[in-house]
Amino acid sequence: MALFEPGRLHIQRVALQPDDFGYEIELKYEVLHDASRGKYVHFKMDGHVNDQTFQDEFELGKDEWYNFASSADHIARKHGLPTTGVLSLSMHKQYDAMFEHIREQIGAKSGDCVAPEHLE
Repeated sequence: MALFEPGRLHIQRVALQPDDFGYEIELKYEVLHDASRGKYVHFKMDGHVNDQTFQDEFELGKDEWYNFASSADHIARKHGLPTTGVLSLSMHKQYDAMFEHIREQIGAKSGDCVAPEHLE
């Protein structure tokens, strides 16, 4: 299950079998502006994976924000999401809505430059 509203994505998966995994995660975000670095997105994640609670944060600049799902997935794995689990697999509609909202907020357009070091 996934619910999106601007600034927030709530995702949940219930463990159906004893050896299965479950999670409930809130991914909140806001676009900020700093005079030295320009616009960037600050993300806060909190919730639980298999009853292990966590809180974490990360930031992505204007030329790397589009990769937020991968960053969120890495953080969930750091906090116990098994390698067989993928956060975004069944939530394309919600991720697409979040992507478009962030793109609008940060002012990104197709063809914008990306720093080469962010492609490694």
